[in-house]
Amino acid sequence: MLKVETTPEMVRQVYARTRERLHVIRKRLGRPLTLTEKIMFGHLDDPEHQELAPGQAYLALRPDRVAMQDATAQMALLQFMSAGLARTAVPTTVHCDHLIRARSGAAEDVARAIEENREVYEFLESVSAKYGIGFWKPGSGIIHQVVLENYAFPGGMMIGTDSHTPNAGGLGMFASGVGGADAVDVMAGFPWEVLQPKLIGVKLTGKLSGWTSPKDVILKLLDILTVKGGTNAVVEFFGPGCASISCTGKATITNMGAEHGATTSIFPYDHRMAAYLTATRREELAKLADANRDLLTADPEVEAEPEKFFHRVIEINLSELEPHLVGPHTPDLARPLSAVPQAVKENNYPAKISACLVGSCTNSSYEDICRATEVAKQALALGLKAQVPLYITPGSEQVYATMERDGLLPTLQEFGAVVLANACGPCIGQWQRDDVPKGTPNTIVNSFNRNFPARNDGNPATLSFIASPEVVVAYAIAGRLDINPVGDEIPVNGRRVRLQAPPPAPEVPPSGFVFKAEGYVPPPEDGSAVEVKIRPDSDRLQALQPFPAWDGKDFVELPVILKAKGKCTTDHISPAGPWLKYRGHLDNISNNLFLGAVNAFTGEAGKAKHPLTGEVMEVSKIARDLKNRGLRWVVVGDENYGEGSSREHAAMEPRHLGGAAVIARSFARIHETNLKKQGILPLAFVDPADYDKVREGDRCSILGLAELAPGKPVRVVFHHADGTQDEVLCRHSLSEEQIGWFKAGSALNVLTKRG
Repeated sequence: MLKVETTPEMVRQVYARTRERLHVIRKRLGRPLTLTEKIMFGHLDDPEHQELAPGQAYLALRPDRVAMQDATAQMALLQFMSAGLARTAVPTTVHCDHLIRARSGAAEDVARAIEENREVYEFLESVSAKYGIGFWKPGSGIIHQVVLENYAFPGGMMIGTDSHTPNAGGLGMFASGVGGADAVDVMAGFPWEVLQPKLIGVKLTGKLSGWTSPKDVILKLLDILTVKGGTNAVVEFFGPGCASISCTGKATITNMGAEHGATTSIFPYDHRMAAYLTATRREELAKLADANRDLLTADPEVEAEPEKFFHRVIEINLSELEPHLVGPHTPDLARPLSAVPQAVKENNYPAKISACLVGSCTNSSYEDICRATEVAKQALALGLKAQVPLYITPGSEQVYATMERDGLLPTLQEFGAVVLANACGPCIGQWQRDDVPKGTPNTIVNSFNRNFPARNDGNPATLSFIASPEVVVAYAIAGRLDINPVGDEIPVNGRRVRLQAPPPAPEVPPSGFVFKAEGYVPPPEDGSAVEVKIRPDSDRLQALQPFPAWDGKDFVELPVILKAKGKCTTDHISPAGPWLKYRGHLDNISNNLFLGAVNAFTGEAGKAKHPLTGEVMEVSKIARDLKNRGLRWVVVGDENYGEGSSREHAAMEPRHLGGAAVIARSFARIHETNLKKQGILPLAFVDPADYDKVREGDRCSILGLAELAPGKPVRVVFHHADGTQDEVLCRHSLSEEQIGWFKAGSALNVLTKRG
């Protein structure tokens, strides 16, 4: 039987296959290879005949593992059930971390979540047992921390149904976030198809010190690349500075690479990774990695002359890097802390901080919590406590138990912190916040990864700023954003204090981790008799029906129901928060479609004018009404449409309600793929200025679809209400196989026929 665990034998086989495939590739290319290329080409399905062309060719890859979190796993596993297979073809795990709502504290919040989400958890546990999937119960930890502790390994390849899957790049793994349909392909034994990424090399020199942390490396990189600068690229770190960063510190950096759009980010194998593997009971894997180090680092020529091997090279001197803060509303608006007070004044940001939060999959390791605790200890020694509510989220059962043993918990609680469940919580909007009425402007500071409006607490007026855990705690002491808490004296309780930088934290606990995995449920040897639990009257789970195939005709004069302006992330298209409960019920969750999208004609979010009645209403209601009338429709988007999380609901919902195409200035990688998988045409204006030609009340014709072919532009006509029209050209990135998905109605329809 296929083992869920990452065993030494599995890793041995991965390294052997990688060597065989790279032998073929080296003969073909005749040049040194980057680390990214070694892992990527080492996982090719057909290294002999695979076309290789960065930014152009689609690679067929064979990942070693799949990981899913509970919110996205529901739809992915409902799709997998449709494939009619007995078990997954690769080791797969499900992690219950998204549905726990933060409010009171760890124990109460987990108990409440189990009661509120019982039928979803029962479904996930039963479907995991049936198909040979490892299942991690609620409270076990955040998916990426648990994967790092148990499953990730240097030189491996993994896909996960969460955009922050690249966290495992901190352990030298090629780990990429995907939509559920991509995961289903791999679980069903088919290759993962992905556009061959370009390569961005980031050379790290110097050494972190003082208040500067690994978080500041990625915040600075976001400042350089912006939220779309890494799209369809892999960011590979190299240089002498890499060895100065711990394994979990590296994971923080690769995790948040999702925010600049990269396919993944990765570090070369080193002694810091070996130390982490050993501390997490995987010494045998460290020995295998040591013996295969040539597979887990770039060839020497790459570091010597990086410009020859990377499409872009960026250098960051860690010794000169300052602590940073990013925000509000976008993770690439970065400032050194020294510049924040002036920015508060110039932009009229609310100076009083309403809450500080430490955690998320990006910063919830033992090392992270240690650094935060050291700042809290310093404050307590000065007779100070947190001046604002402070919430701490450990990354896993293992981190929590080790914190408890080592005395970190009582220190944090004495400081005034509330320790939440080992889950995503406020980072993804699972925060029952009762202290600030919706619509009230306020400032929060956190160590999360995304800060879109309404992302954390459902309040679009909340300004969310992101920093390292230790800086977040410093802000909790200051209580204000117009003070630089690491460089200025802080006025507290009638006196002024100056904080000192915390000492370096241990990358692994001196006494070792407390191994704890009580929430793990391994699958049975034979799951064929297991009954998958879906209540027939459920409003949270719904069996999927196939989407209809394309009828062979052009799309003629379809209503444009929305022209979205500015950021239209997957949070804008399909908000999370209270809607997470419907992630397994396509029809119900479709009622949130485009609730956060800003109408370019009115500036209002979530509403538009019905193209037939003229009535202003929620976009989802317009879409549903048109579907009921037998009409399909089109949406127009701005730059980097679909930025953010991997949630395929943002593609399945428009498809379910009759969407035919999305036409945008540009797309984020994962969302573009998700649209393709669900049979929606993602088209990009050849001339981005053509976006401005779209008017309220337009209808849209997409012509020549019978001749749709890779690389061939598509004619699009916008018919205006005054009888005039504008014809524009749109490009697409569909491969021959992906055009087949469109014609069949979805990729799942193709997979089902193959099966």
